[in-house]
Amino acid sequence: MSTIKDLQPQEIWKNFHALTQIPRPSKKEAGIIAYMKKFGEGLGLETTVDDVGNVIIKKPATKGMENRKTVVLQGHLDMVPQKNSDKDFDFEKDPIVTLIEGDWVKADGTTLGSDNGIGVAAAMAVLQSDSLKHGPVEALFTVDEETGMTGAFGLKPGLLDGEILINMDSEDEGELYVGCAGGIDVNATKTYTEEEIPAGHTAYAVHVKGLKGGHSGLDINTGRANANKLLFRFLMQAESDLQVRLSEAMGGDLRNAIPREAKAIVLVPGNKKEAFASMVDRYEKIYRKEFAETEPGLRIQIEETGPPVGVIGKKEQYRFIRAIYACPNGVQRMSASMEGLIETSNNLSIVKITGGRFQAMNLTRSSVDTAKEATAWKIAAVFHLIDADVELSGDYPGWKPDMESSILKVCQQVYNDRFGKVPEIKAIHAGLECGLLGGVYPGLDMISFGPTIRSPHSPDEKVNIHTVKKFWDFLVAILENIPEKSAG
Repeated sequence: MSTIKDLQPQEIWKNFHALTQIPRPSKKEAGIIAYMKKFGEGLGLETTVDDVGNVIIKKPATKGMENRKTVVLQGHLDMVPQKNSDKDFDFEKDPIVTLIEGDWVKADGTTLGSDNGIGVAAAMAVLQSDSLKHGPVEALFTVDEETGMTGAFGLKPGLLDGEILINMDSEDEGELYVGCAGGIDVNATKTYTEEEIPAGHTAYAVHVKGLKGGHSGLDINTGRANANKLLFRFLMQAESDLQVRLSEAMGGDLRNAIPREAKAIVLVPGNKKEAFASMVDRYEKIYRKEFAETEPGLRIQIEETGPPVGVIGKKEQYRFIRAIYACPNGVQRMSASMEGLIETSNNLSIVKITGGRFQAMNLTRSSVDTAKEATAWKIAAVFHLIDADVELSGDYPGWKPDMESSILKVCQQVYNDRFGKVPEIKAIHAGLECGLLGGVYPGLDMISFGPTIRSPHSPDEKVNIHTVKKFWDFLVAILENIPEKSAG
C-alpha cells in the first residue's frame, strides 16, 4: 500500500510525513521546534531559535548565485487541532494518520496539518538540496500562527538579512497573494449567580452537530452555519414559547475555526416535554432546509440527562441568549476595490456559559483597519448592553497590496513561462503573517502562494497532490530567477 512518502515530489512529501509524526498544536510546539533545530544543525547550516521559539535556518547561495537578493522562505510550524467528535485522538501525543484518496491527501478524522506543513516541508526541501540553483536563502519557521501569531509578533529586528519574503501559507495553486486581512479578538465576559433548579422540570442536553466548520477567514463566505448561532436561535424560541430554563451552553473551541458543534443543558417544564421535542424536530427541519446545500450533515439531537447543579437566573438568561443571537457573525462587507474579496467579517467562535461565568469570543477580520475597529466595537456594544466586560486584544495589521512589487513581477513571468498562463493576483481574507513581518522588516518585498488546500481548520482538511508538484516546480523556478542585488 502506497503512503505519502511515495508521492512526488518526494523532496516535499518525505518532509511533510515527518511533520505529521510530531505533535504540533498551537502553543504546544516544543517537539517541532527541537526537531527543526536538529534538522538545520544536521545540515551544517546556521540555525537559531529566538526568544519566542521561531526557528531560523540560513543557507548560503549555490555557486554562481552569490549576487542574487537574499530570499526568506516563511511558514508556520503549528497546526489547528480539530477532530470529529467520535474520534479518539490526542493532538499532544498522537501522530496524524494520513490517507490518500484519489488526488488528495487527508487525515483520518482529524485536521491534516497541510496548513502550513506543506509550506514548511518545501522550505526544508530547499535547505536539504544540493542540486537546486538559488541565491542566499533564509528559512523562517514561526510558531503559534493559528492562535495569535505570537511568533510573528515576537520576531526581533536584526535576525534576518533577506530582501524578499516568500510566504507559503496560501491555499489555491495558480494564485498569487499580495495582501491579507488584519484581525482582532473581541472577548466578552460576565459573572452570574446560579439559582436552584425549578421543581417539575426535566433536564435535557441539546446538541447541534454535523456541521462542516472550516477556516473562519477562508470559509466565512461559503454559507456554512455557525453552531453557536443555530443553538441560540433555537434557545430564544424555546425560552419564549416553552419557558425553558438554561443551565449551561458551550460551542466552538478555536478562535479561528467556524464552530461545528454546540451543546446546551436546559430544563423543560414537565407539561411541555412533548412540545419541546416537537420544537427540536421542527427546527432541525428548518435548519436543514435553510442550509441544504452547505450543511447536509446538520443535526439537532436531544437526550434526557441528570439534573444540573443549577440554572441561570431568568433575567440573565434572557439577556445572554439575546446577546449571542444578536452578535454579528459572518461576512459584514465585501471589498469595493477588489472584486470577490471579503473586506470585513466576524466569527462568533466560542461560547461558554457555565459555573457562574459567561464568555463569548469573536475573531473579527478586515482588510481595512478602520472597518475592523468599527466592527469590533459594534460587537462590543452588543455585549455592553448586558453589562459584560469586553476586551479587544491581539490586534494585528493587514498587508496592503503593492502592485509594483518586483517579486510579484518575477512570479508572474515565471508562472506564465512555466505553465502557459498568467496567475491570478489576489488578496486573502485571512491573517497571513506578512502584515506583521513587514512591520518588523519594512523593506521586505513580499508574495504568498501555495498548493490547493480545502477545508483547513476542520477534519475535512485535504491537500491536492497534483498542485503540490506544481507548487514545488514554481518555487524552484522562482529561486533560479531571483534578481541580482542592487549595485552599491
